[in-house]
Amino acid sequence: MQIEEAKNMVCNAGKQLLKEGLVARTWGNVSVRISNTQMVITPSGRSYNELTPNDMVLVDFYTLKHVGSIKPSSELKLHCQIYKTRPHINAVIHTHQMYASIVAAAQKDVVVLYEAHQKILGAKIIKAAPYALPNTKKITVESARAIEDSNAALMANHGVVCIGEKLENAFDVARTLEDACKLYVDSKKQVAH
Repeated sequence: MQIEEAKNMVCNAGKQLLKEGLVARTWGNVSVRISNTQMVITPSGRSYNELTPNDMVLVDFYTLKHVGSIKPSSELKLHCQIYKTRPHINAVIHTHQMYASIVAAAQKDVVVLYEAHQKILGAKIIKAAPYALPNTKKITVESARAIEDSNAALMANHGVVCIGEKLENAFDVARTLEDACKLYVDSKKQVAH
């Protein structure tokens, strides 16, 4: 994939995350792999509505070095770790969507009830990574470990990470995870009553 094409895709994906309610304000981030060593990722702390393709950041996921003066997302290391350990994955989305974030805050694995959801999410159980401070080695390692056998992982008190072979697949994973987590929350409410 060409760098300019990737920058356009990532910029549009950031706006789509906001439009679909998968993130709020400047939270969350998106990246796409462009080679065996590089990705394009959203910048740190910028409003999605104001982003342009030129604001997207080219990063080497082995050295963590980036091109230009714009700082890449603070979740850079997590994206890099996933690309290094999952060579067939070409897109990573980190969101703070409502139901998945609720379950993540409860630090619970999600049992995926529907077979159709399991197919998209790549597993019957979506794991919750234990709590770790943002931007630390621990959150990177634990989140990458939680997503080893599926297409999504919950990050305790810090939202979720979703992956796909293509950006559209990662979005499908995020939407499906939200549905699965809503079902999970609703099932727990029923038990409580």
